[in-house]
Amino acid sequence: MAQVLAFDVNETLLDLKALDGRFEELFGTAALRPLWFAQMLQLAFVGGLTGAYVDFTTAQRAALRMLAARQDVVLGDAEVDETVALMSSLPPHPEVPDALARLAESPLRLVALTNSVQDVAEQQLTNAGIRQYFDQVVSADSVRHLKPSPEPYQAVAAAYGVPIGEVRLIAAHNWDITGALEAGCQAAFISRPGMVLSPHGPQPDLVADDLTALAELILEHDANGR
Repeated sequence: MAQVLAFDVNETLLDLKALDGRFEELFGTAALRPLWFAQMLQLAFVGGLTGAYVDFTTAQRAALRMLAARQDVVLGDAEVDETVALMSSLPPHPEVPDALARLAESPLRLVALTNSVQDVAEQQLTNAGIRQYFDQVVSADSVRHLKPSPEPYQAVAAAYGVPIGEVRLIAAHNWDITGALEAGCQAAFISRPGMVLSPHGPQPDLVADDLTALAELILEHDANGR
């Protein structure tokens, strides 16, 4: 049974499709927005693997410049900064506020666990209108190790004084789910469009198409002590 629910933020709670208009403006197509996010993750993960830490905002800026270079598009500093700043004003997926409100009424503790730097994470959740549902916002930047390294998940367990096995990560990214399970957490996967679990390695025990359905499973499994 989990006592603490740790929520990934970007794509899990917040909808990155809100950036599509910006990518159409810069590159002529919204199809490059997922490629930018994937490039950003690659830069962040390489930093972790090589011991040359790269924070999420720095990785976002660098990935945008790499994408522009591939597309033969010249971006000025202002265009890069303005694009990355839009990450702070992403809307939540439609079902997220009500589902979080329901979970917040349970005995379970809710924490946002994100790779975004602390000030961006706070802005994101506040601007999305969902900050009030979380006891804390834990940025992986605070431990200088981004998810899926074990340190961010361990930081949540330490913050609540619970064994790591009593923390459940909720995420729409297979790499985050794997990281949490390998660190000793429980996990629940939101299979948002285009998101699939890796067939390799440990698997989450709870899976649903959106947070409303997943909240029902969590309340049945964790809040009722199963």
